[in-house]
Amino acid sequence: MSIPAAAAADDMRGADLDAPGDSLIRGVLNFRDVGGLRAGAGVTRSGVLFRSGNLAQLVDQAAFAALGLRAIVDLRDDEEVQRDPSRAGEVPVLRMPVFLGSVASFFAEDQSLDDMYRAMTEDAATRVVDAVRTVLEVQPVLVHCTVGKDRTGVTVALALSAAGVDRDAIVADYARTEVLLPEERNRQVLSFLGRMYPDMVHLEELTTRSPARVMHGLLDSLDAQYGSPADYLRAHGMTDDEIAGLADVLVAR
Repeated sequence: MSIPAAAAADDMRGADLDAPGDSLIRGVLNFRDVGGLRAGAGVTRSGVLFRSGNLAQLVDQAAFAALGLRAIVDLRDDEEVQRDPSRAGEVPVLRMPVFLGSVASFFAEDQSLDDMYRAMTEDAATRVVDAVRTVLEVQPVLVHCTVGKDRTGVTVALALSAAGVDRDAIVADYARTEVLLPEERNRQVLSFLGRMYPDMVHLEELTTRSPARVMHGLLDSLDAQYGSPADYLRAHGMTDDEIAGLADVLVAR
């Protein structure tokens, strides 16, 4: 998820990244297809939008290639990419770092997930819109960060919301990440970062949790401020035609 969390990876290279058994691609945390979610009378299309953690330990290149990805949106910053370079093969990787400045500041400031997501949508709106626009323009597409929980969770949730996916389905997709993070990974990350930030209140939440209430809160706050998550995207540069296009691309009716 972050620079500090990525640093913890040096202590856990042997951890079983496939522990829960639900990651679509072996060696990649939290890799899944965003197909099959309720969207009014329809469902999201399979094989169009994927989400995951980083690709540094991708081992099943054949399964990865079989997805036919045409683009990868990498939301990580430079230090994370240098530490864990992607093994994406020939698929074009589009860098769109969402956090501005040091990601470690979220840990140093002991921010909650609610505060982090608010900062993300306020401070990095242009990058978020660029990522959502890429989902519209190129498919199949993978959106990922380090663990696929926060930056990926927010970006994918906004794309799905603008496409007309049911809010409960969006929130459930976000919350699913928590059960896909291996217990051994969580234990090692919490141990490592607990030594760095012994008095941190939000450490477990930031590194291992994706509570439904947090995503509900973010989407509700965008409703209150802009009218809807789609209106948030409009306010930061997306057109009505692009919003309509997201529904055409992502939803089968």
